[in-house]
Amino acid sequence: MNKPEYLLVLCTCPPGKAAEHLAQSLVERRLAACVNISNPVVSIYRWKGRTEKEQEALLHIKIPAAGWTALEQAILELHPYDVPEIIALPIGRGNPSYLNWLEENSCTD
Repeated sequence: MNKPEYLLVLCTCPPGKAAEHLAQSLVERRLAACVNISNPVVSIYRWKGRTEKEQEALLHIKIPAAGWTALEQAILELHPYDVPEIIALPIGRGNPSYLNWLEENSCTD
């Protein structure tokens, strides 16, 4: 039996209630077992031909890789941005007990 793979998904969003709502919705839907909110981060980016600077929250979302599609769809549905950042990085190693907890508390169907 193959070991499950896990992802760390990064997503920026408006700080405060918007970040908390998105994080709580993902956990309540069992799309993530845990979401950490780092707040504030300063983002400098290009948008519609201009350089922009905004304070944002950065969500750290840990999920089994099998849940990627459902998580991405939920973020696109709930997120206030036209083009939200949704980037997934593989988790190469982790505390086995934590990864088991992550698997048990995330729905991957």
